[in-house]
Amino acid sequence: MTLYYSLVFLLLVFEMVVFMALIVPMPFTWKRGLFTFISESPLIAKLQYGLKITFIFILILFIDSVNRVYRVQIELRQAGKGNGMAATAALGSERMEVQARKFYSQRNMYLCGFTLFLSLILNRTYVMILDVLRLEEENKRLKGSSKSGGKNGTGIEVAGNSGEIGRLKKELERRDRDIETLKKQSQGLSDEYNRLGDQVSGPGAGPKKDR
Repeated sequence: MTLYYSLVFLLLVFEMVVFMALIVPMPFTWKRGLFTFISESPLIAKLQYGLKITFIFILILFIDSVNRVYRVQIELRQAGKGNGMAATAALGSERMEVQARKFYSQRNMYLCGFTLFLSLILNRTYVMILDVLRLEEENKRLKGSSKSGGKNGTGIEVAGNSGEIGRLKKELERRDRDIETLKKQSQGLSDEYNRLGDQVSGPGAGPKKDR
């Protein structure tokens, strides 16, 4: 493996380590502090800029390795078309050489391809984790404001609502007492009316009628 492909392999291992560090569970405060440091550190910003340039070169290596695999495939097809008993030994050794070049070309293509693909996954994972942290902070902020509002602003409103409910309950109880009083008065008037009716229609009513 040449030097630049060895560096690509080391970068792939580094990406795997970073990806495991991103997905490992940790407390919210630790994760927030870590991602705040990553987002605000100028050193990390320079490192990200250098990695972007590095990925451009890796993309060039990936395209070159794909081209080499394609050319090796063509050589294998051409070697397979060769005939003649005299050229069998030379053809076998040449075919083995082509197979070896095919193996190395495919290895380099997979190495560069997986490195580029994992870089995209890392970028997307980093953005998603930042969004999750932002949403968690907003959720906590809203919960804290609701609690403080319940003690101060919202609490006053709730207390006012409780006082209003209490006043309405007292008003309802007073109305109920008034209704009960009216019922008693109505019952008393009804009893008095019946009593007077009995007196009018009683035995003393006859002589008054004869007069």
